[in-house]
Amino acid sequence: MKALIVDDERMARLEFGRLLGEHQEIEIVGEARTGEEALEFLDQLEPDVLFLDVRMPGMTGFDLLVRIDDVPQVIFTTAYDEYALKAFEVSALDYLLKPIAPARLATAIAKLRPRIGHRCLEQVFVKDGDRCWLVRVADIFLLESEGNYTRIHFANQRPLIPRSLAALQERLDPAMFFRAGRKHIVNLKWVERIEPTIGGNLMVALRGGATVEMSRRQSTRFREALSL
Repeated sequence: MKALIVDDERMARLEFGRLLGEHQEIEIVGEARTGEEALEFLDQLEPDVLFLDVRMPGMTGFDLLVRIDDVPQVIFTTAYDEYALKAFEVSALDYLLKPIAPARLATAIAKLRPRIGHRCLEQVFVKDGDRCWLVRVADIFLLESEGNYTRIHFANQRPLIPRSLAALQERLDPAMFFRAGRKHIVNLKWVERIEPTIGGNLMVALRGGATVEMSRRQSTRFREALSL
């Protein structure tokens, strides 16, 4: 499993690398001193997990996550316990307080899961005002275009993210997500029922109560795809 260490302190990176050396399942593919360096490494190396410091000059760990399109698994590493609550609020895999105890590191590593693939989005970091979430894409049941932004629907949340629906569609798994029309993409795993409308289009009802009417063209494609 490929790991990227992001920490502005050289000694912290060396010590963390030593600790990770005890875990043969982890391959350290890069070390970054800043958020800017981390962004470059992420595009090149596609790590499975980020061991991410929170407080860094120029760009905090949370600032970095906002800039990443497809966020890998995240384990925060920091000397400041004040960020623990926020880390878990965004669904980070774990939070390790420096100096890191080997047993705590082993517990965190045991939570890691292999990535299914790198071509499709698996999770995204979402920031809306003061609130942040690390959202599994499979938990998003509807994406709705609002100009150059997209409103994503998951649980009882509806935040806007600064990415167009078309850009997101390129990274979504086509076996899971279907473009219902110009403004909507639905998660097929959340479809509860499908009903024809008076005009001959299809109305999709999602678990949780949301409904989306497909365009005529997409209704035809949907019928063909599912042999309706």
